[in-house]
Amino acid sequence: MSDAAENIARLKELKALGITLAVDDFGTGYSSLSYLKKFPIDILKIDRSFMCDINSPPDDIAVVEAILALASSLNLSVIAEGIEYSGQITTLQNTKKLLLQGYLFSRPVPAESISPLLQQDFKHLMPQ
Repeated sequence: MSDAAENIARLKELKALGITLAVDDFGTGYSSLSYLKKFPIDILKIDRSFMCDINSPPDDIAVVEAILALASSLNLSVIAEGIEYSGQITTLQNTKKLLLQGYLFSRPVPAESISPLLQQDFKHLMPQ
């Protein structure tokens, strides 16, 4: 991040090739809000630390909702990392435009195992 201009130029080259760009672990570390306007990104991945206790302090869901509102206004997609139990889905079920990722759906798998995994129906994990 020491040479933002060079990084922005490289990211724009990747976008020109049709590559989708994401900011991982958004909300922690180096994920500055200024990146959202400087870098040509498509997706924010909300750090799993906000998902771990999403049902406990109301602050975590407030942060997630704020990130979703910000992303919506910037026309960005959002992925919630760290979904590990169905209670998290219940808490998040009313949020719009939120993709979910985590061990509840699958542990990491080798490349040759991804195709059958993508054929699975995960509706049984969703709250009724």
